Amino acid sequence: MEIIKTEIEGLLIIKPKVFGDMRGYFFNSYNEKEFREAVGEIHFIQDNESKSHKGVIRGLHFQLPPHAQAKLITCVHGRVLDIAVDLRKGSPTYGKYATVELSQENHLQFFIPRGFAHGFVALEPDSVIQYKCDNYYAPGMEGGISVYDPDLAIDWKIDQSEAILSEKDKEHPLFKDFISPF
Repeated sequence: MEIIKTEIEGLLIIKPKVFGDMRGYFFNSYNEKEFREAVGEIHFIQDNESKSHKGVIRGLHFQLPPHAQAKLITCVHGRVLDIAVDLRKGSPTYGKYATVELSQENHLQFFIPRGFAHGFVALEPDSVIQYKCDNYYAPGMEGGISVYDPDLAIDWKIDQSEAILSEKDKEHPLFKDFISPF
């Protein structure tokens, strides 16, 4: 696997070695030993899957400490724009974000450490992401930032009138009103 650093410390794009022939392809989507050697001591304990229609935006979500989660995101069907916003107090990139397009064709993965808000938009119908987490989901310990925050100014690659958000995601506060627990 190849590790591609982003402009934000800790956010990594992982490019696996894909072997293809007339039958299709094969790649090792996760190898704990190689991952730990490249990224560090992360122990994933929960796998999640999400299917979204084209135009669905999910985010920007995080779990509050001590239930914060590091995530390894993979798109197994369709195509998504995946986004992580740095919420770590004292970080030189606090309030900055990085994006990566994940698809069933490029097989890229996005590693997001604890201390980031995460979101994505489905750019194709029936886009499916799978993600590993290093901490269990804790109801009542969720947080969020508005996906349309003017200070963050995230380009979601779709027109806002075409976006589909849950009622809960429409209610997240602006970044300027957020007090980081990280």
